[in-house]
Amino acid sequence: MIDEQPLLFTPIQLRKLNLANRIMISPMCTYQAKEDGKALDIHFAHYAQFSLGGAGLMMLEATAVQQKGRISAWDLGLWNDHQINPLKRIIDFSHQQNTQVGVQLAHAGLKASTKTPWHGGGYLDEADKVNGGSPWQVVGPSAELLSNDSAMAKTLSTDDIKEIVDAWGKAAARAEKAGFDVIEIHGAHGYLISEFLSPLSNKRTDEYGGDFNGRTRLALEVVKAVRKNWPKEKPLFFRMSVVDGVDTGWSINESVRLAKELKKLGVDVIDCSSGGFNVDREKVLIREPSFQVYLSDEVKKGAKIPTSAVGLITHAAQAEEILLSEKADLIAIGRTALNNPYWPRHAAHFFDIDSKFERWPAQYGWWLYRWATSLKKIKNAWALSNPSVN
Repeated sequence: MIDEQPLLFTPIQLRKLNLANRIMISPMCTYQAKEDGKALDIHFAHYAQFSLGGAGLMMLEATAVQQKGRISAWDLGLWNDHQINPLKRIIDFSHQQNTQVGVQLAHAGLKASTKTPWHGGGYLDEADKVNGGSPWQVVGPSAELLSNDSAMAKTLSTDDIKEIVDAWGKAAARAEKAGFDVIEIHGAHGYLISEFLSPLSNKRTDEYGGDFNGRTRLALEVVKAVRKNWPKEKPLFFRMSVVDGVDTGWSINESVRLAKELKKLGVDVIDCSSGGFNVDREKVLIREPSFQVYLSDEVKKGAKIPTSAVGLITHAAQAEEILLSEKADLIAIGRTALNNPYWPRHAAHFFDIDSKFERWPAQYGWWLYRWATSLKKIKNAWALSNPSVN
């Protein structure tokens, strides 16, 4: 038994929200909302496994604030009131497991109207109509597309932008009605807000383009609209591609500068990621363990704001070192959790702080403790009968 509680399992308070540990399930699209953006049984089953798995915070996937802002035709949405109750079912169950729940509110911008990744990505076409994937016109800061696709995009007018900002605010109000504990504004990965931030995609010459102040205007307006419709006692996250790539597009210095402004407006955590645009292969970040942690470190220290680190964090000791070195306040796991939804439970066993499986749901822990005790006896008996085997 270790002498001190690992920082990974030390509770953290954000405004009036208490998280049981520092582990967050990162938002990951499932592309399964086949009925007008509503959460279905598959979503309940998908998210229930993470709450049973013991994460302190679970962030639901990108949830569109407008129907035309979906990444695909099968994205979750909060653009109408009919989408509230199916989400509430997920939240209520997760709260029973002591897991708090966030929702990532998003608009895909120029990266909307796409096929699912396992169908090759790219824009929807006539062939997708048989599966309910009728294509629609995409919108963004400038009409330039982010790929070589021949589909046409529409440049947003200032009136269009005001409508989108208003939609974000209304979606935030619906998130509160559903019972979410956290809202995360998706400002990363080449989607709409990210498209406005980056000089790679924002070619505007009006008040929403040009210099830093122009390119960040949409992000700040969205935060204001969301905060206006989101309770003061509940935290607000902002997911940011801290860099578009290595020495290209949006930069770390700009991210720190923006984070300072977001903090003033009531953002509590910057969820630090990267990329989202088609850049030269030589300019993308090399994917290796903890490859994005330095971005979290730079934003946390530069803006003096709590951050979440994400990106090939796969081991409990690795996560603990990131927290101990004060490079992040939360550890976000995504595909690691898909591979093992019980990663938080197993991390507690790694640190030897749950030898009796008391952190597990009671209906699991009772069985597992008996199972582990039996295995230990079998192992000891085998070792006694085979002393020559190392």
